[in-house]
Amino acid sequence: MTSASKTNNIIFEEQWPKMQPSIVKLLRQEPVNRSEWQDLFYTVHQVCLWDEKAAPKIYRALQDNIADFIGQATQRVLAHSEDQALLKAYISEWRTFFEQCIYLPKPFNTVEISLNNNTQTTAPKKLKNDESDVRKLMLDSWNNQIFNNIKGRLQSSAMKLVRAERNGEAFDSLLVIGVRESYVNLSSDPEDKLKIYRENFERAYVESTESFYRVKATNYLTENGVQNYMKYAFGKLKEEESRAKKYLEPSSGSIQALLDCCVEVLVTSFKDTILAECPQMIKANETEKLELMYRLMDRVPHGIQSMLKDLEDHILSAGLDDMKQVAEVITQDSEKYVERLLELFRRFSTLVSRAFVDDPRFLTSRDKAYKAVVNDTSVFRLDIPLAKQGPTIKTAPESRCPELLANYCDLLLRKTPLSKRLTSDEIEARLRDVLLVLKYVQNKDVFMRYHKAHLTRRLILDASADSEKEENMVEWLREVGMPADYVNKLGRMFQDVKVSEDLNQNFKEQYRISKGPIADSINIKILNAGAWARGSERVTVSLPLELEDYIPEVEEFYRRKHNGRKLQWYHHMANGTITFSNRVGKFDLDVTTFQMAVLFAWNQRPHDKITYENLRLASELPDPELRKTLWSLVAFPKVKRQLLLYTPEVQSPKDFTENSCFWVNDEFSVVKNGRTQKRGKISLIGRLQLSTERSREEDNEGIALLRVIRVQEAIIKILKMRKRISNAQLQVELVDILKNMFRPSKKMIKEQIEWLIENKYMKRDETDINHFIYMA
Repeated sequence: MTSASKTNNIIFEEQWPKMQPSIVKLLRQEPVNRSEWQDLFYTVHQVCLWDEKAAPKIYRALQDNIADFIGQATQRVLAHSEDQALLKAYISEWRTFFEQCIYLPKPFNTVEISLNNNTQTTAPKKLKNDESDVRKLMLDSWNNQIFNNIKGRLQSSAMKLVRAERNGEAFDSLLVIGVRESYVNLSSDPEDKLKIYRENFERAYVESTESFYRVKATNYLTENGVQNYMKYAFGKLKEEESRAKKYLEPSSGSIQALLDCCVEVLVTSFKDTILAECPQMIKANETEKLELMYRLMDRVPHGIQSMLKDLEDHILSAGLDDMKQVAEVITQDSEKYVERLLELFRRFSTLVSRAFVDDPRFLTSRDKAYKAVVNDTSVFRLDIPLAKQGPTIKTAPESRCPELLANYCDLLLRKTPLSKRLTSDEIEARLRDVLLVLKYVQNKDVFMRYHKAHLTRRLILDASADSEKEENMVEWLREVGMPADYVNKLGRMFQDVKVSEDLNQNFKEQYRISKGPIADSINIKILNAGAWARGSERVTVSLPLELEDYIPEVEEFYRRKHNGRKLQWYHHMANGTITFSNRVGKFDLDVTTFQMAVLFAWNQRPHDKITYENLRLASELPDPELRKTLWSLVAFPKVKRQLLLYTPEVQSPKDFTENSCFWVNDEFSVVKNGRTQKRGKISLIGRLQLSTERSREEDNEGIALLRVIRVQEAIIKILKMRKRISNAQLQVELVDILKNMFRPSKKMIKEQIEWLIENKYMKRDETDINHFIYMA
C-alpha cells in the first residue's frame, strides 16, 4: 500500500523541476552526463504513464524553454549591426540550435505518442527524427521568433557578399553557405522540406544575379563588341554554374533555375545581336568563335535555328559559286568534278566538326544543303524528255551529277591512265567516295542507266582494270540502298560473261576443225538481251563477206546447244582488227564494225575518192551513225595523220553533205616520239560507242518512262496493302518507297493516279474524294 501511494505521486508538477535543468543544458549545449540523460528518458516516460494530462503540459513547458532560449539567441544575434558580424552570429547560434534539434526530441518520444492518442503499453513505433513533433516545435519556434524577423537582413547580407565575390572581392564563403544551410533545414513541412529555402534564399539569389548582369552585360556588349562579349558571357555562365554549386542546394533544382536565369539575361536578351554575326563568321571559317556561339545559343530555346539556316545558306551559295568558277573544266572532266564535290564535302564537314562538334542538327543542315549543290541544275543541266503519244513533253531539268559520277566510276574501273597510276586501295577509296556523293544524288536512276552502259562497254571490250573491283562495286551499290532489281541485273551481266566464255571456247574448238587457225582470231559474246540491250539499238550495216560467212556458223552452233533460242546480232557492240597497207608501211587497226564497213568500201579501189552518198549506199548505215563513224576516221584525236581525208572542210559531222568526198590517206602512219613508224598497231575505237545516236535519245526517254512505271507499281503496291488510303498518306508512302531511285513530282503522281483510276486499278471513295480504294 505504501509503495502504491508513493507511485501515485508521480505527477508533472513535481517532476518537471527535475527535468528542466537537463533540457536547458541540452539547449545550451552544456555537458549532460549519462545518468542525467537516462533519468530524463525515465522521468518523462513515468510522468506520461501515470499522469494522463502530463503530455500536453510537458509539451507547453518545453515550448516555453525553447522560446526562452531562442529569445536569448535573438538578442545575441541582433547585437551585431555589421553585415558579416550578423551573419557569423546567426550561423553560430543556428548551428548550435540545429544540432540540438537532433538530440532534444529523443527523450520525448513518449510525449509524442501520448499526444497522438497512442496509449499502447507495448514498445512504441520508432519515429524518424524528421517526423518528430518536438523537432517540428523547435524549428517552428526558431522560424517564428528569429528567422522571420531578420531573414530580410540575412538574405541582403548574403547577396551582398555574393555580389562582392562577382566583383572580385574576397570574403568568407562559409557565411553564405551557413545561411543557405539554415534555410534548407528550417522547413518542418513534411511535404516540401525545401519550401522556406526555395521561397526565400533561392529566389533572392536568382533575382540578385539577374539584376547584377542586367546592367553589366549591356555595358560590356556596348564597350567590347559581340565577339568579345561571347567570351565574356560564356565565361560568366561557367563561373555562375561553379558558384551555384557552392552556394545553392544541389537537390532542389536551384542550380538549373539559376543557369536558366543567367542564360536569359546574358544570352537570350542579346540573341539577335549575337546571331547577326553568324553568317560572316561562317564565311570566314572562324570555327572557334562559331563553336563559342553554338555553345551559347544551344542553351537558348530555338537558339540555333538561325545558325542552321545560316549554315545551309553558306554551303549552298559557297558550293555553287565554287562549282561555277570552274564549270568549264569540270563539266568536261568527270574526275575533276567528283574531286571538287568531295573537296566541298570535306570542307563543309570539317566546318561542322570544328564549329558545331558534329551536332546531328548541323549535320542534317549540311546534308540538306550539300544535296542541293549536288542536284543543282544551274551548272550541270540534263533534260529528261518524256515521250508520250503526240509531241515530246520535257520535264523539269535535272543535274548531270549522276552521269558524271558514272563517268568517274568508269575511269576508275576501266584500263585508263588514271586507274593504272592508282593502287588497288586508292581505287577502292575513290569508289567509296563516289558512293558517298551518290547518297546525296536525288535521281539515282540516271546514275544506274549510265553506270550500266559503262559496265557494258568494259565487259564487252574486256577493258576492266580489275574484275574483282567490278564485282565489289555491285555489292557496294547494294549496300548504299540501290534497288535490288537493278543490282541483280548487273550481277547477271557478270554471269553472262562467264557463260559466254565457255561457249566461245567450245565454238573455237569446233570451228578450228573446219576452218583452221582462223578460229583463234574469233571471239563471240552471247549475252542475255534483257540484261544488256534493247531491240531498238539494232542497226543495219553491210558487213564484209568474211563476217557474213561467219554469222551462220555461229547461229548453227548455238542452235545445236540451245534449241528454241534465237540470236540477235548487235553489230554496233562489236569490234575487230584489220590490216591496212599503204606506201608508208603496214599497220594493224582496231576498229568498230561500223568503221570496218566504211573502210571496206576502199578494199577493191584504194585510190578512189568516194562521195558521202556512195558510202551510205555501200555501208547501209543510217545517216547519224555514218556521220559519226566517218568523223572518227577523219578527225581521230589520238593520231597525227588521219586515216581518211575529205573535202570540203567542215567543223562537225553534221556539216557533211551528199557530195562530200573521202579518200584513203597514203601518208597515214603511226608516229612515235616524232618518228614515222613503218609498222605498228593503233586503236581507232576510242571509247567504243556501244549506244547508238537513236538509243541515246531513247535513254533519256527510257528513264522518264521507267519512272512512270515505277510510280504506278508503287501506288498499286501501297493500295494492295492498305486497301483504302488518303491522298496525303499515299504521297508520303510513295516518296518513301521511291526515294532511293528518284523523287516523283506532285504533277507526275497526280497524272499516274488519274491513269490508274481511268484504267480501273483504283477508284476514289464515293464518300470522300480525297481517299482512294484498291480495285482487285
